[in-house]
Amino acid sequence: MQLLLELENISKSYQNKQALKPLSLSIPRGSVYGLLGPNGAGKTTLIRIITHITGPDTGTMRFNGKPGHPDDVRRMGYMPEERGLYKKMTVWDQLLFFARLKGLSGAEAEKRIVHWLRKLEMVDWAKKKVEELSKGMAQKVQFIATVIHEPEFLILDEPFSGFDPVNADIIKQEILELRDKGVTILFSTHRMESVEEMCDAICLIHQSEKVLDGSIRDIRKQFRSRRYRIVTKDLYQTNLPMITAEPAGQNNDGHPAAHINLPETMSYRELLNDILNQTELIAFEEFVPSVHDIFVMKVKGEMA
Repeated sequence: MQLLLELENISKSYQNKQALKPLSLSIPRGSVYGLLGPNGAGKTTLIRIITHITGPDTGTMRFNGKPGHPDDVRRMGYMPEERGLYKKMTVWDQLLFFARLKGLSGAEAEKRIVHWLRKLEMVDWAKKKVEELSKGMAQKVQFIATVIHEPEFLILDEPFSGFDPVNADIIKQEILELRDKGVTILFSTHRMESVEEMCDAICLIHQSEKVLDGSIRDIRKQFRSRRYRIVTKDLYQTNLPMITAEPAGQNNDGHPAAHINLPETMSYRELLNDILNQTELIAFEEFVPSVHDIFVMKVKGEMA
């Protein structure tokens, strides 16, 4: 696995407040990496360090296997939560301005602007001033300005803020398409459904420190509850010691359901065999907590 960004023991304090406790993480190349945490957790501080807006008090950063350098920013695209568009400029002039700042020639900038305006169905808005746009339309302009120079590392802070569901889905698909082209994406958000759908791995920050990180698959596996929901043709009464089948109503077809907590010493195959010896099994499902559930439990301190 090739890494694009490696942080080791990065920390930051402002006067008497520690905004970020020593934190280490690794972001694989070509992945969507979720940066999660409640407001004030330290996410923005970490992003500002990665983008060289501010420097860390301690720790090291490596980008593309080399020590981090301010010139790395040229290969990054950053869309902050607080947008930075000039309200009196037209969409076209705004995008041309940002593209030239990123080093594109005038001809290349215009070519890419046309491409993106067509792709996001905004050609008719090219001569409109930003102040005339809806919040969602302005968000599209900000997104184009962020990706127009084709960065290899894209940092998106709450990218779906202000979008209706249709436009949010359009931007989601564009992000995944960029990922498929090899762009690495750091995705900071509170929208847990987006994390579940898009991210390959996550880092959860709470009270200025990392409390959890890793691939979504491994994290969900780590927090498996060994609690199952079963639906059977007839009401199931277990003969196995140490477990109880708790009645849980019926499914849509009227078949009885039950919840079962399986001890660590017992395999689910033993449970399945016991069920099949007594009745017909219709459904068998393990409760695996979602990223949202894990986020809430960790932040509330319900899990160590």
